[in-house]
Amino acid sequence: MKVLCFGSLNIDHTYRVEHFLKPGETASTTGYSQHAGGKGLNQAIALARAGAEVHMAGCVGPDGGMLLETLGTSGVCTDLVKTVSAPTGHAIIQVDDSGQNCILICHGANAAITPAQVDQTLAHFSAGDVLLLQNEICENSYIAQRANAQGMELWVNPSPVTEELLRGSTVQLADWLVMNELELASLTGTEDISQATSLFVEQYPRKKLVLTLGSQGSLFAGGGTILKQPAFPVSAVDTTGAGDTYLGYFLATYLQTHSPETALAQAAKAAAIAVTRNGAAEAIPRREEIF
Repeated sequence: MKVLCFGSLNIDHTYRVEHFLKPGETASTTGYSQHAGGKGLNQAIALARAGAEVHMAGCVGPDGGMLLETLGTSGVCTDLVKTVSAPTGHAIIQVDDSGQNCILICHGANAAITPAQVDQTLAHFSAGDVLLLQNEICENSYIAQRANAQGMELWVNPSPVTEELLRGSTVQLADWLVMNELELASLTGTEDISQATSLFVEQYPRKKLVLTLGSQGSLFAGGGTILKQPAFPVSAVDTTGAGDTYLGYFLATYLQTHSPETALAQAAKAAAIAVTRNGAAEAIPRREEIF
């Protein structure tokens, strides 16, 4: 079984700050670094480091060689990544003294995906293979529709949540949804976690939910079962990419074991390690650190 991660590839510009800037405020940074990033790239690397056979698809610009190298050295196949004339997508990330982050994204080449590229990419996959989508690229609805038509299993990380995403077919066609509490609130209309989970199960009885709750842990809901996993307590230095690490490890472990309980535990361990390190892709642990 192959996993296709059709998603974003970004160059992350990370600035350490004492606190997040307010409107009209100017402040000096306490540090700067450049990293490979993008939800698609991060999740693909997490999948590969967790032991999955993963293929990356998407677009980079002429300046995207660093991203392809980072993917390749992590074991991700990059044959389906297309180089276009637009600049590679990038993110401006503030990380404060508590390790929390806020992120500004410029889509760049991530907005250059075409239906023709989608058709060419999906021709390499068949029924039973897995497709993973986020919401940092264009043509998500078309990708989901085409994948569904050929029998692929669809996992969706609806981040960032937009009205277009909620109205489109991506969420509706998903077999699995992996999200945080804010994204679940946008989908269900309530911020109460217990109520939102119940509403999700009621509204989407055939879907499976993986919900990440930061320091409060995570949970799985599906098939009449709800499982909870506490977070592993650590001192966080940078939470950028923690959710992507979690998702990649959960998906890879679930495909290997078919046990949501095992997948919850291994994903929680991986995310706990990731937040003790700086960066996103670089912070993702390797399988031997988890098992």
